[in-house]
Amino acid sequence: MKLGFHVGYWGSGPTPGALEAVLAAEELGFDSVWTAEAYGSDAFTPLAWYGASTSRIRLGTNIVQMAARTPTATAMSALTLDHLSGGRMVLGLGASGPQVVEGWYGQPYPKPLARTREYVDIVRQVIAREAPVTLDGQFFQLPLKGGTGLGKPLKPTVHPLRKEIPIHLAAEGPKNVALAAEIGDGWLPLFFSPKSNAFYQAALEEGFARPGARHTLETFEVPCSVPVIVHDDVEEAASWIKPSLALYIGGMGAKSVNFHHDVFARLGYEDVADKVQELYLAGRKDEAAAAIPTSLVEDTSLIGPPAKIRDELQAWEETVVTQLLLRGDAATLRKIAAAIG
Repeated sequence: MKLGFHVGYWGSGPTPGALEAVLAAEELGFDSVWTAEAYGSDAFTPLAWYGASTSRIRLGTNIVQMAARTPTATAMSALTLDHLSGGRMVLGLGASGPQVVEGWYGQPYPKPLARTREYVDIVRQVIAREAPVTLDGQFFQLPLKGGTGLGKPLKPTVHPLRKEIPIHLAAEGPKNVALAAEIGDGWLPLFFSPKSNAFYQAALEEGFARPGARHTLETFEVPCSVPVIVHDDVEEAASWIKPSLALYIGGMGAKSVNFHHDVFARLGYEDVADKVQELYLAGRKDEAAAAIPTSLVEDTSLIGPPAKIRDELQAWEETVVTQLLLRGDAATLRKIAAAIG
């Protein structure tokens, strides 16, 4: 199983020590580095910054929000960064959720799967540059219907370095996971657990079986963000992760639509997820974090002494996951790499 480094998105400002950690990841032989965006920092700019200081490590977005840009604009950024990095770009896309899509971007959220299918189609047309880009879709029309009537099909002026740039889709529900397997080159899970492997493998296999699917399980990538904390005290290590879990389970989405909450409900923690959401939305964030059992953290993370982590890693190696995406500063990455060998 390969290792990658997930920088994520900024908090109130640039992530301290991020470039040093990226350089450490490349030095350690990590396969990839990934950036993200929510409603603050964007994903492409930091990735280009890191790419300028590296030469080998792949550069991925985990994720670019589709509502933030038209598909052609996203394709332009990916095409440009692929050239500048010498062919190291991996484009991770995601639908996000209705709170961000409608509240921040002012775009409609309904039918995200159908919208994703059209979006990816356009991106692939731009990157391939085989013909002027056209689509008469439900959500995207190129050229636009109506307007001045002067729109014309266009090809990118820039010739691509590669005819295809890998496209990974972020997904949590089974229908989205199947779509990733059908039209994508990889799947970007969040809060994966080896205990849920059979559920997700079935969803992937459904996508691989569809007409026109691009891959099989053997050629498909699944880079997965996994918190790893090397520490002798398991409970203390878990306490560092619980606030972030409380944020996602309780606050990253409306009470009626929170895909992260649903992941943990499917994992067998529905009562816990409901309680965490109730406390978090009531502003009792510390209590929400405290309501998360350490077993839930251990199901979706690797925490504890090196021997425990190495032992539990075996279960991950038997799943669909092909790469562990780690977080932390340069020293943390070196410590984890040494612990898991």
